[in-house]
Amino acid sequence: MDKKELNKAIEKTVLKMALEPNNTDHYHELAKYYAMDSQYEKVISVYESLLEIDPKDLQTLLNLGSIWYYSKEYKKALKYFNQAMLVNPSNYLVYYNMANTYAELKNFPKALHYYNRTLDFNSQDPEIYNAIALLYHDFEDYVEARAYYEKALSLDAENLTALVDLGNVCFKLFDYNKALEYYYKVFALAPDNKTVALCIANTLAVNKDKEKCYDYFEKAIALPGDNYKAYICYAIAKSDFKDYEDAAELYKKAIEINPNEANAYILSGNLYSNIKKYTEAESQYKEALKINKLDPSIYLLIANVYYMNNEIERSIHSYRAAVNMRPENDEYKLVFIQVLDDFIEEERKGEIVAAF
Repeated sequence: MDKKELNKAIEKTVLKMALEPNNTDHYHELAKYYAMDSQYEKVISVYESLLEIDPKDLQTLLNLGSIWYYSKEYKKALKYFNQAMLVNPSNYLVYYNMANTYAELKNFPKALHYYNRTLDFNSQDPEIYNAIALLYHDFEDYVEARAYYEKALSLDAENLTALVDLGNVCFKLFDYNKALEYYYKVFALAPDNKTVALCIANTLAVNKDKEKCYDYFEKAIALPGDNYKAYICYAIAKSDFKDYEDAAELYKKAIEINPNEANAYILSGNLYSNIKKYTEAESQYKEALKINKLDPSIYLLIANVYYMNNEIERSIHSYRAAVNMRPENDEYKLVFIQVLDDFIEEERKGEIVAAF
C-alpha cells in the first residue's frame, strides 16, 4: 500500500469511526494504518481512545505495552502489561512481555519469575528458552545459559538463535571445539551469514588453526555487508600469527572503510608498538586522538610509546595529560609517579657524575 492509498484508507476508517464511535474494530484498523505509516504517536492516541470504550481490550493493552517497550519506556510498558495480566492471567504473551521488560531493566529475579510463568502456559516454544538463556548470558552465568540454549535446541534442532548463542557461550566457557561445532551448523544452514563466518574464523584463530582461520576470514570478507569489523578481526589474527605486514595492511583497509572510527587506529598503533616501530605507532595513536580528543587512554598509549623509545620527558608530558583528564584513576597516577620518579633519579645520577 503506497502513501496515497494509505491516506485514503485512513480517511475511510475515520469516517467509519464517526458513524460507529463505539465499534472498537475501527480503532484497531486505524491504529494499524497509522503504524504502517510510522505515525506512532497517533497509534498511541487511537489505542488510548479505544481503552476509554473498552479498558479490557487485551490486544490494545499488549500493543501499547509493546510500543513503549520498543521506545525503551519500560515503566510505561509495564503499566500496560500489568493491566493485560489482570484482564487475562492465563495469556503467556503477557508474562513473556513482562519478562522481556524486566530483563531490559536488569531486574534478574523478576525477569526470571515471569519467564517461568510463561513456561507454565507454554513450555514448547524454543524462543522462551532462548530468552531465559539470554537472561543468564547477560548476567554472565554461562553454565545456566548453555543449559537453556540446549533445551531450545531439543525443541528445534535448527534454531539459529540457539545455535549461534550456544556457540558464543561455549566460546566464553573456553570450549572452543564445541563452539565451532555449533557455528559450523549455523553456517551450513545459512552460508551467507557473515557474522557466523567471523565467529568461526575468530575461534579457529584462538585454536591456532592458521590456514582454516584465514580461509574463513576470506569467506566472511567476500560475503555482503560492512567489512570494518572483519578487517580488524583478521588483522588481530594476522598479528597473533606474526604476519605483521599483512596485519598492518588490513588495518589500513579498515580505516579506509571508516576513517572516523578510532578503534582501527588504536589497534594499528598497538601493532606498530609491539614490533618496535614507535614512530608509526605514535602516528596512528595521534590519528585516533583527532577523533577522541578527550580519551585519556590514548594519551597513555602515546606516553608508553615515548617511554619505550626512551623519550622520557615527552612521555611524562603525555602521562600527565592522562592523569589531568582522569584524576580519580589510581592506575594512571601510579604509572605517572613511577615514570617521574625514575626520571628524577636518572637526572640526579647525572648531576652526581658531573660533580666528580
